[in-house]
Amino acid sequence: MSHKKHLWAPWKMEYIKNKDASQKIFSSKPNEAEDKENLILYRGEFCYIIMNYYPYNNGHLMVVPYEESDSVENLADETLTEIMRITKKTMKILRENLQCHGFNFGANIGKGSGASIEGHLHFHIVPRWTSDTSFMPVVGSTKVVAQGLYDTYDQLKPFFEEMK
Repeated sequence: MSHKKHLWAPWKMEYIKNKDASQKIFSSKPNEAEDKENLILYRGEFCYIIMNYYPYNNGHLMVVPYEESDSVENLADETLTEIMRITKKTMKILRENLQCHGFNFGANIGKGSGASIEGHLHFHIVPRWTSDTSFMPVVGSTKVVAQGLYDTYDQLKPFFEEMK
């Protein structure tokens, strides 16, 4: 008897069917004008903030440089500076508006790290709550994201519009 659990996630099929096209998502989305449809919350000079389509937690965002690079070493210093400045402000927005207790922040760099989009480095900001390791992940091997992506977008967007 198998102990494997199945989780219905039909929205992920688009990603699976378009795996090759998805490798360019970070380069193509900022060139489009539909920020809400693309879940882009903020556009800076060297990078932008986009919501994760397949979040680990509510409010899971990514800071993405416009410049396509597969390593930190190849990014310009001004890009790295803006990434950290925007990350700091983003964490403040998330802490105040989602009342999170902490964050996971980082990047998967290269195939060996588990990067699903290897050629375009991006940084994850994952809000965490003391209670987000409740019984569901422990007993049910399932993660619950309680709020819809566009509801979260609408909640956070006004704060990113004020960010400079």
